[in-house]
Amino acid sequence: MGQPVRDYLLTLCVTAAVTYLLTGPVRKFAIAVGAMPAIRARDVHREPTPRLGGIAMFGGLCAGLIVADHLSNLDGVFELSNEPRALLSGAALIWLIGVLDDKFEIDALIKLGGQMIAAAVMVLQGLTILWLPIPGVGTVPLTQWQGTLLTVALVVITINAVNFVDGLDGLAAGMVCIAAAALFLYTYRLWYGYGIEAAAPATLFTAILMGMCLGFLPHNMHPARIFMGDSGSMLIGLVLAAGAISVTGQVDPDAMKLFAGSERQATHAMLPVFIPLLLPLTIIAIPAADLVLAIVRRTWNGQSPFAADRGHLHHRLLEIGHSHSRSVLIMYFWSALIAFGAVGYSVHSTSMWIVLLIVGLSALGLILLLMPRFTPRAPRWAERVVPPRYRRRRRRGTETGAEPSQALESQQGPLDDQMGQDGHEPGPRPPIAAGVSGVNGATAIGPRSRFSDRRKADSTRR
Repeated sequence: MGQPVRDYLLTLCVTAAVTYLLTGPVRKFAIAVGAMPAIRARDVHREPTPRLGGIAMFGGLCAGLIVADHLSNLDGVFELSNEPRALLSGAALIWLIGVLDDKFEIDALIKLGGQMIAAAVMVLQGLTILWLPIPGVGTVPLTQWQGTLLTVALVVITINAVNFVDGLDGLAAGMVCIAAAALFLYTYRLWYGYGIEAAAPATLFTAILMGMCLGFLPHNMHPARIFMGDSGSMLIGLVLAAGAISVTGQVDPDAMKLFAGSERQATHAMLPVFIPLLLPLTIIAIPAADLVLAIVRRTWNGQSPFAADRGHLHHRLLEIGHSHSRSVLIMYFWSALIAFGAVGYSVHSTSMWIVLLIVGLSALGLILLLMPRFTPRAPRWAERVVPPRYRRRRRRGTETGAEPSQALESQQGPLDDQMGQDGHEPGPRPPIAAGVSGVNGATAIGPRSRFSDRRKADSTRR
């Protein structure tokens, strides 16, 4: 079992490396072709930032599939199943639509139609839901039309949920990476724990998806040097949906040998069969909730469900006082809690400690959510390895033995840089005009700018 793990790790690392290395040239290309729209009213960032990051992510997807096809423990996925080819076909179509939208801003209904066509292309090549395991009923086979409609609906919902949550630097890539990691653990257990080969394509898809997100995140963390755009958000949403569809309805209860012992034991043992119905919903629970709330909010106000606004969950976190980075980490926390909680409960459904752990972490998350101004301070022995904002403030006078007045005088220089001429803090910095030499604090080949006070830089972006 160790060799397959190494093959998956190799595929993940190659995908991440190719995505990471391609993102820099793609950023220069996006600036050159003008894929860098002006700042809109709903945007959080304050400087024009190039898009088209999905080009690098698609390159990572292709590299991951090529590498997996040449590994002895993974090439069987391509020989026994047509699902990798179906994924590549649908991903190429949705990626092309996203690239056109990043450059030319195509209509929302056209994008919706393209999403449905991409899902139909995957269905025609065999990536579809064949049956559903329903508690109390058993395995229910679906007709061709039922399976097609359910598959297309799941793909469209997942794509738009990921697209809706892509509003802060590193948010969409990080949340999808967390969801892919949870789904990978579940599918890997089905494949090598129960010997179900039908779970092999989903295991490969999630490993590649993790590599795509991890390779793009270093360029997309706050302050982002490039955005994935619709070419990236729709792409990773489709890959995530493909992994969930591939494993849903592919679990054979007889092959898992679950019907042993009493009826109650068999019911608990059947949870891994029913989890595919819930796992696609849990891994996108936060984006899906944001999607539903956005549709209800916009229709209630008499607007189109596709009209953009600043009412998403990440916007509300910023409004109540959380910084950009803290808002992203809060969304990461809730996504990981829901996704890994569902996977953990499917493995040990009889253990009460899992439920208690989820409840305890939920309470901790609520406390952190209600304390937007709280900044943890690292202990003095760890101050050398943590960012400056987590270090304790020290007066220079206490370090050098000077008098308080001398210490205040020694700090006058830095204070003058932060205060205005009248002793009050200056207003927000004016946004940098769009242009090649001023894109997000960096030229196409130069380093990004460094703020003297990162906390103030964050406050101007709220």
